[in-house]
Amino acid sequence: MPHDAVAAGIGSSCPVSVAEILRLHEETVASWHEGPIENLYRGFLHAVCEQHACNFRLWHEEDIARSPEATDERIAAVKRAIDKHNQQRNDRIEHLDELLLAALEEQGVVTPDDAPSNTETPGSAIDRLSILALRMFHLEEELSRTDASEEHKQKVSTRLAICRVQRHDLSGALERLLLDIFAGRKRLKVYRQLKMYNDPTLNPYLYKARKAG
Repeated sequence: MPHDAVAAGIGSSCPVSVAEILRLHEETVASWHEGPIENLYRGFLHAVCEQHACNFRLWHEEDIARSPEATDERIAAVKRAIDKHNQQRNDRIEHLDELLLAALEEQGVVTPDDAPSNTETPGSAIDRLSILALRMFHLEEELSRTDASEEHKQKVSTRLAICRVQRHDLSGALERLLLDIFAGRKRLKVYRQLKMYNDPTLNPYLYKARKAG
């Protein structure tokens, strides 16, 4: 069998649509601001939506933490919630990459040992696109404010234009990366975040407090 055929895994194809991911991010951000956080998707998009929901919750908890009216007690509670959501966010980034690895195995894609890795995994890129969707939604909210000055709206318009370019570039790069991965031209690995702050055996403040108690 020719080397190229082995690398590609005969009949293999990328099971992920970047266009569908972008549409999911945009539509759910809008709907979740009007109603409950729901996940009506299936397959890989279900996992994308779960990861996106972590960023949605994280974004709004951070808004509360920055409020000048928040009490010390409220900020402490928000900080704990942020840690929890951030841990879940990173876990779900890794889960996205794990699902892609499973799809590669299922399709029989064989990647040569000398195939290069990427500086960023697909899961990490999807996470960045999720955050961009949130940022763009809130910038568009600012743009529609009736009490905002023209100077404010111009600043928002400039930032929104930058975000659109970033989304275009990042989504294109993700699409090319996925094609390379499922053609066996690039290697996919799951890079563990190995967060320490929520682990009672690794965070000295947690295990020292437990000993003292």
